[in-house]
Amino acid sequence: MTRIISGFAGSLTLSVPKSGTRPTSDRVREAIFSALDARDALAGTRVVDLYAGSGALGLEAASRGARSVTLVENGFGAAQLCRKNGDAVKRAAPKGADLTIKVAAQAVQSFLAATPDGFDVVFIDPPYDLGETELTHNLAALAPLLSEDALVIVERSSRSPEPGWGPALELERRKDYGDTTVWYARPVEPARS
Repeated sequence: MTRIISGFAGSLTLSVPKSGTRPTSDRVREAIFSALDARDALAGTRVVDLYAGSGALGLEAASRGARSVTLVENGFGAAQLCRKNGDAVKRAAPKGADLTIKVAAQAVQSFLAATPDGFDVVFIDPPYDLGETELTHNLAALAPLLSEDALVIVERSSRSPEPGWGPALELERRKDYGDTTVWYARPVEPARS
């Protein structure tokens, strides 16, 4: 069972696809959001959850203060559950809350190529069998959409190599949790002349 851990929707149960996704464990989600909370990195932010599955990462961010959340999921059934879960989180929001939750039912690369939006926090939790080349293309397409202080969080199998960040992103840190590795990256600061 997957639940929202904290915030206004804390303990809300989320629907999870029966197959085809690998939900982030509660332990890893709690670690990611503890790190984000310690930085005060969520209040009022624009969040995108790529390869959203149930939407648990993006919706956790919504519950903890993100202003807008976009869940990107190509699987039809999973995208339907993202909508259902997003509606449940919006119903739990305090009255008058300025919160937008959108679901983009499309492939990640086509979403990134077409969106004019900018993002402050990005979750990338693709299927572990997603090729490194495709992940590198995702990161390259994402880089111009990031705010100056954005944070990109990539969850991969601990057997996977470090993602190919390209020239626009740089690794900030890496944390290992058993079979899962979480990578934190930021936009490269422009050189000062």
